[in-house]
Amino acid sequence: MLLVVFSFHHKNTEKIAKVFAKILDSEIRKPQQVNPVDLQNYDLVGFGSGIYSDTHHKSLLNLADNLPQVTNKKAFIFSTSAMVGVDKVTNDHSALRKTLQSKGYIIVDEFACKGFNTNSFLKYFGGMNKGRPNAKDLKHAEEFALKLKLDLMVEITD
Repeated sequence: MLLVVFSFHHKNTEKIAKVFAKILDSEIRKPQQVNPVDLQNYDLVGFGSGIYSDTHHKSLLNLADNLPQVTNKKAFIFSTSAMVGVDKVTNDHSALRKTLQSKGYIIVDEFACKGFNTNSFLKYFGGMNKGRPNAKDLKHAEEFALKLKLDLMVEITD
């Protein structure tokens, strides 16, 4: 398994990716460290970044655009952002989801949590969501990864 992650400002998404990596026994790479063709060698790939202007980072989207067509390859999507909620996450993940699906990936699940944000004018007020992702967020990430792992193990035995 591989996690492709862009995490920049406060390393919010990287914190989540490290929890996933530990549970899923995955390596973590930045989008620019990935050869799109090589992703075909993985049974499951996680794609994640912070949310920038309501979508994943452009480096992750560019990588997805350059992926070759695949069949029966699984992926999951994750993010950290200033705001979360079912509709917000669905919208924030839509560009990446649509691109991955157009390349033939099956999206098995999605994860999102709040992250510390000091972008734009927020820096003048000390930011938003200080301390996030917190222990509770990391626990949710762990539970998410354990569920993914269990679902994959069940799939293998079927």
